[in-house]
Amino acid sequence: MPQHRRRHIAIAATGAVLALVALRHPSADLKIMTHEARDTAPHRIQAAIDLGLVGVSVLYTWSAPRITG
Repeated sequence: MPQHRRRHIAIAATGAVLALVALRHPSADLKIMTHEARDTAPHRIQAAIDLGLVGVSVLYTWSAPRITG
């Protein structure tokens, strides 16, 4: 195989790898909201994990009982 042909194959392969890396990786987003609608400051826990090919974001909110009196 001639050297210029190998060079063209290497350049094409490098371009293909760069194109794959440049694409936006898919991610998942899961939200569980259980706070009351009238609660202006719900308690909240949020976490996110991004592994490169897969990302997961979790949001959990809840209302605490109010102390009156």
